[in-house]
Amino acid sequence: MRGNRLFLLLAVALLATPISAPAAAQDYPSRPIKIIVPFGAGGPADVTARQLGSILQEDLGQPFVVENRTGAGGVIGTIEATKAPPDGYTLLMMSNTQTANESLVPTRKYELMRDLAPIAPVNYSDLVIVVHPSVQATTLTEFIALAKSQPGKLNYASSGQGTPYHMAGELFKAMTGIDVVHVPYRNSGEARSGVIGGQVQMMIDAVPAMAPNVREKQVRALATTGKTRSTVLPDMPTADGAGVPGYEATIWLGLMAPAGTPKPIIDKLNAAVNVAIKRPDVVKLWTGQGAVPMSMTPEEFDKFLRSDIVKWADVVKKINNAPK
Repeated sequence: MRGNRLFLLLAVALLATPISAPAAAQDYPSRPIKIIVPFGAGGPADVTARQLGSILQEDLGQPFVVENRTGAGGVIGTIEATKAPPDGYTLLMMSNTQTANESLVPTRKYELMRDLAPIAPVNYSDLVIVVHPSVQATTLTEFIALAKSQPGKLNYASSGQGTPYHMAGELFKAMTGIDVVHVPYRNSGEARSGVIGGQVQMMIDAVPAMAPNVREKQVRALATTGKTRSTVLPDMPTADGAGVPGYEATIWLGLMAPAGTPKPIIDKLNAAVNVAIKRPDVVKLWTGQGAVPMSMTPEEFDKFLRSDIVKWADVVKKINNAPK
């Protein structure tokens, strides 16, 4: 009788034992995967998430569903991702917005490196500094001179506090000593419409998103923000070479998962992403858009994120210490 009871207890214990992580990864994914994009539709993060999701669906055999959860400069969507089950079925498409928010938004209810696990970076793009055609400046130095002659009179748009566009604008202000007023919009599409419509005078936007508007002469480009000239806008000088020595700003994108997601699942997703971004058709597409693939292991991406957090903390310090 005692032997039967012991057998039953052992059987129950075995049934209650969770499937091992390697086995879980082997069966993963067995249902659709959601990618939370904490930014607006049509922006670089949204477009890249949909492109990448389509490719990963081919490789992993399950749909990747993009869900835009905007607001508070990426904080709302990021919080939602941190609360999801750590099973690999909810991912976060993030950018340097999240690393900047670590110092810029002290009231956020999460810590990036505590509550989320790095999977892989995806790509990066240079930005372009544009003004509405009515602005009396055709070069970057002319715009700086104009802004200095009218302190507090000119505005610049961004897709929200902490976004790469906001941080690039504040860094530009700090390095040039100009006083232009930040006008945050709900997303990059609305910010872009604001400068195209003339409601704001200037914006620093991702090259892939803004280049068509430059070509249509809806805005006037003054400079790009990378170390070298953009392949998409080759006639534009870099800001570094056009009057702001040392200025550099980009937007990069990457994937994270809720902390506690099994390492084998993280590794499986990392491998799939690294295969996807090296496909010739993807490289060709992104090159035409001004985006460059980024390939790292989860461990390398972890170090990259921690370094970027420090970088933006230094920028926030410069912003806070800049002349008002």
